[in-house]
Amino acid sequence: MIESYLKGFEQLASNGGSAAPDWARSLRLSAITRFEALGFPTTKNEDWHFTSVAPIAEREFDLLAPPAHRVTAAQLEPLTFGATDWHTLVFVNGRYDASLSSTKGLPDGVTLVPLTRAYEELPLLVEQYLGKVAAYEGQTFTALNTAFLDDGAVLHVGREVEVARPIHLLFVSDPSAGAGTSQPHNLIVLDRSAKATVIESYAGLGDGAYFTNVVTEVVVGDGATLTHLKLQRESAQAYHVGTVDVRQARDSHLVQFSFATGAALSRTNIYTELRGEGCGATLNGLYLGDGEQHIDHQTRIEHVEPNCYSREHYKGILDGSAHGVFNGKVFVHPAAQKTDGKQTNNTLLLSEKAQIDTKPQLEIFADDVKCTHGATVGRLDETSLFYMKSRGIDARTARELLTYAFAADVLETIEQVEVREALEAATLQRYTEH
Repeated sequence: MIESYLKGFEQLASNGGSAAPDWARSLRLSAITRFEALGFPTTKNEDWHFTSVAPIAEREFDLLAPPAHRVTAAQLEPLTFGATDWHTLVFVNGRYDASLSSTKGLPDGVTLVPLTRAYEELPLLVEQYLGKVAAYEGQTFTALNTAFLDDGAVLHVGREVEVARPIHLLFVSDPSAGAGTSQPHNLIVLDRSAKATVIESYAGLGDGAYFTNVVTEVVVGDGATLTHLKLQRESAQAYHVGTVDVRQARDSHLVQFSFATGAALSRTNIYTELRGEGCGATLNGLYLGDGEQHIDHQTRIEHVEPNCYSREHYKGILDGSAHGVFNGKVFVHPAAQKTDGKQTNNTLLLSEKAQIDTKPQLEIFADDVKCTHGATVGRLDETSLFYMKSRGIDARTARELLTYAFAADVLETIEQVEVREALEAATLQRYTEH
């Protein structure tokens, strides 16, 4: 219901976000006007053809208040990968919680602060990029998020600085979240030749039907390398829309992984523009659906300049009546000669009612390129099952092992050991409990 958001915006404008500078308040006003004009997308919109957002559009969500009871470090422990020395910002119900966060030991030249502090500590950087990378003119959910620009994480890594330890941005909705909404907005900027690993986690501590709508804007400077992981593990009744929008400069590299296993309805957008020669982008992902879950991934890689490469491999496992969607587009501009792009989507269906709509796409406007794309949809290989059973492995265990092996193939591309091992263990547990 658009009216509820308009009312919430009026409340925010009158008694919230007072720390925001004039330009940010102007940006919010422009975004809410655009959101009202766009309305929620329908399945007539090509980008939303296989995903109906009616469950979100027809519900009334209130802006989440601070948690009724303080979230403890013990509650977060299952979400922290056993790491005690990572640089971590924690947000509860969309609001920064200093007591659960730790940025000790950050190298000189690195600033990691909540948005409310970034307005004061990084005013020029925030004004230069915030709302400029993730355009909201044609995107309803980005416009909605920008209209409620209030909190989130801001990371700036200075020139030639390498952040050795991962940076974890952890967003949790507590048991009191109910049918509320949070709209986090993150900004990540790496200057020339900088290097960092950023993990964004979204999770529910209860079983509420809350709505998380997040936007992360990323700028990767000349020769910089960003490893970025987005992990969506919301509660089973929740709704999640997340957009990661990246701009890459000359000789920069982006290594991105998306893991989606939670929420009743989720949509993850991963976009990057390779705006300088010599760029590289590697986009991998895994989605796991069961029951009535709907999990949608949309990716877009734009090759703007020549001599760049992109690699993309998404895998999905769907059981029950789960519905998966993958729409990946590689767009090669006329100037982007010598582009080398490869895109693959593989989905494993474990039940007769599970379904996938997959649409890998290439749009090429240059004549000297090497691009391929493909998709496979299938069930467990009967030959492999027969082979394992002939070696004394019972049918159920054989199915579990083959399912896990299918997922492990893409999980092994995660370089961060703690994250890779935790997601492998969670995946194995998921398919040995059935």
